[in-house]
Amino acid sequence: MASLTAIGFDADDTLWQNEQFFRLTEERFAELLRDYADHEHLTARLLEAEKRNLSRYGFGIKGFTLSMIETAIEVTDGKIPANVIGQVLDAGREMLVHPVETLPKARETLEKLAGDYRLILVTKGDLFDQERKLAASGLGDLFDAVEIVSDKSRSTYQRVFSRHAHGAEKGMMVGNSLKSDVVPAIRAGAWGVYVPHELTWVLEHVPEPAEEPRFRRIDDLGQLAGLIEAIEAGTAGVTLSSARSAR
Repeated sequence: MASLTAIGFDADDTLWQNEQFFRLTEERFAELLRDYADHEHLTARLLEAEKRNLSRYGFGIKGFTLSMIETAIEVTDGKIPANVIGQVLDAGREMLVHPVETLPKARETLEKLAGDYRLILVTKGDLFDQERKLAASGLGDLFDAVEIVSDKSRSTYQRVFSRHAHGAEKGMMVGNSLKSDVVPAIRAGAWGVYVPHELTWVLEHVPEPAEEPRFRRIDDLGQLAGLIEAIEAGTAGVTLSSARSAR
């Protein structure tokens, strides 16, 4: 089995908190629109708007903010007051400057692996916002390459691992999203390591590819170095069998 030479890391909710800010803003949005729609109906309409708009606006805060405005207009039949639209915009702006809170074991894990492997940050979303969060995290110097992409697909990982390493077969992708970080990386030929986060956007949910030989699941980033050692030694299926247990 070819040795690993490169490890890709997702950013949002893998290295630092992100989804919690969307949830808090969604709650604020529901409160602003409480006179026009109940919470459940409003959030369902917002999710539908986000789905529709992904192909137009992509992933990230700006698209989320525009989807909130669109939903507000829809549920009020165009009667939403201008000052409420202003408050929705304010909520979006606040998300764009929120502090970056790195997750436990993130720095420690990157420092442990740096030097032995090429570390690549692979994140999707708004370019400026992702660059801001990376700079604020203090983790930027630990990466050999940074790829901010519009979406994550099989071809994305084939391109990234070919550009910065020795191909996907010698690469690994680590992240909290099965849909974006794990499944397409495995399809590209890489290892896919799932690190669950307590909050993951519903549109990122897909079944675990438990039967894929290059799929692994760990509880937190602190287990990653041990998993890699086991993979390199050819004993990962035995020493970390729990990594493949169903959620």
